[in-house]
Amino acid sequence: MDLATPDLTTPDDATLEGLETLAVDVALEAGRLIVDERPPNLGVSKTKSTATDVVTVMDQRAQDLLRTRLQEARPQDGFLGEEEGGTDRRSAITWVVDPIDGTVNYLYGIPSYSVSVAAVVGDPTVPGAWRPVAGAVFNPVTGELFRARAGAGARLEGGRAPERRLELAEPPSLGHALVGTGFGYDTARRQWQATVLMDVLPQVRDIRRIGSAALDICAVAAGSLDAYYERGLNPWDMAAAWLVLVEAGGVFSGLGGEPPSDRMVVAAAPTLHTALHEVVLRAAERAGTDSTL
Repeated sequence: MDLATPDLTTPDDATLEGLETLAVDVALEAGRLIVDERPPNLGVSKTKSTATDVVTVMDQRAQDLLRTRLQEARPQDGFLGEEEGGTDRRSAITWVVDPIDGTVNYLYGIPSYSVSVAAVVGDPTVPGAWRPVAGAVFNPVTGELFRARAGAGARLEGGRAPERRLELAEPPSLGHALVGTGFGYDTARRQWQATVLMDVLPQVRDIRRIGSAALDICAVAAGSLDAYYERGLNPWDMAAAWLVLVEAGGVFSGLGGEPPSDRMVVAAAPTLHTALHEVVLRAAERAGTDSTL
C-alpha cells in the first residue's frame, strides 16, 4: 500500500465490528483507570501550549494504557494521541485517542470529561485526508458510552437512561437552538472566539460551555444540545464524536466547504447546520481570519 496517498476505503463489515468493539473495550478500561486510580492530591504534572493548558499524570497513564492495549490487539496500526508517544501505521488504520478529553474538568472534579478512542482511515494530521470509521466516547463518571461504526449507526449505552440508537430528530430553528462551544487556552484565540460569540449569541436560544468537545458533539447526537461549533479542535478531540454524530444523522464540517479541522467545526442536524454555519461563517469573517489564532 502506498501510504503517501491517503486510503479512505471503508473496511469490511467484520473488520468494522471488531474495530468498534476494541474501541469500546479500551475506552471502558481507560475510563475505569482515571476514576479508580485518581490520586487524592491530583495536580498538574506539566503544561503544554500555555500555563492553563494542563496535563495530569493520569492523562499520560491513560494514554499509555490505550496505546499498549491497541498495539497488543492490532500491532500494524498507527497511533496518534494527545499526550507523548505515537506510532506510524503499517496498515490502513490509525487509532486517534484522547485519554482525558476535559482535563481541566477532571482536575477540578467536574463530572464532564471523557475517554475518546477512534479508528480512522487516512492521515489524521492532514485536514481532509482522513475520516473516522469506528469509535467510542466514554464518560466514566456518568457511565454513558457513545459508540459507532461506519454505516451501522450510533448508540448510547450506560448511564441512567435506557440504551438506545441515536437518531437526530427534526431540529428547532436557529433562534430556539441550544448551542455548545468551547474556548482555547491562548489569550489571543480566546479574544477571537469571544468576538465570534458576541455575533452568535443573540441569534440562538443560549450557549453552553461544558468543557469536553467529545461530549459536546455526542450531546448533539443525543439531543441534549441542538448544535455545536468551535475553533481549535485537534483530531483526538473530534474523531470518535464526529462519527457518532454523522451516524446519528448529523452533519459535521468546517467552514465554507473546508473539512473539519482546528480552523473550525460546526455540528448539527442538516437544516440547523446550514443556518448555524452561515452565522458562524459571517461572524468569523468579521472577527478576522488570522490562521495563527
